[in-house]
Parts: sequence; C-alpha cells; structure tokens
Amino acid sequence: VRADPVRGRACRVGPSLARSTRQRPVEANMAQAFKRFVPLADRVLVSKVAAEAKTTGGILLPEAAKQEVNQAKVLAVGPGRRNQKGEMVPMDSKVGDLVVIPKYGGSELKLEGEDYHIYRDEDILGVIREE
Repeated sequence: VRADPVRGRACRVGPSLARSTRQRPVEANMAQAFKRFVPLADRVLVSKVAAEAKTTGGILLPEAAKQEVNQAKVLAVGPGRRNQKGEMVPMDSKVGDLVVIPKYGGSELKLEGEDYHIYRDEDILGVIREE
C-alpha cells in the first residue's frame, strides 16, 4: 500500500513496483550509518574509493599488487570553523565531491561494518572536478 499523490489516499501497488522503489538492504544500512554521523567544525567524513582490480591493458591484479588509492568521496561536511574575528570560514568541499586525501593522517571510523575516514578541511589536498 502506497500513498497516491493524485488522489491523496492509499492505493495498492503490485509487488514488482513496490520492490523497484525500495533501496537494497545493504545500501539502506550504509546510507543510515553515515547520515547519523554529523562532523563538527571543519571536519569532513569521506569514504575511500576502491582500488582498481584491472589495469588499463585488461590485466587483473592480485590483492597484494594493488596500490592504495588517495581519492575519496565526501559523505558529510561540518558547518565550518571560525576565524580570529569570529566569522565563519566556508568549507572548500561539499557532499558528493571526489577529493584527494593525504596518504597518512585523519581518523578512521567504523560504522556498522563500513570504514570511513574523518579529515580536517585544511588536510584535503584538492577536489577532482567532472569535465
């Protein structure tokens, strides 16, 4: 049963339509886990991008040969920090950005089995823009 936006009342929905509009359980848990976490001040919550398992030539790489990727996707951003005068300094990155992170540093955070990292906004090296 779903709300019908046209009639303003509940209507029955077939099982195929009801299944297609729901999130998968794994995606829903992951979305809920990091949405509950709110970074403070100038902190940024990121999820590292997985390393490529295949080279550009099509060769599959074993786990030991993969290099750690220094790119991450921004999942949550704090409100920012205040300068000496008390004015709010805006954040350089926003939710959804693909950023370059340092090899070392930051804080590791595990929420419901998923690994996340927290960095200060000033520790983020750059933002990769789409063309």
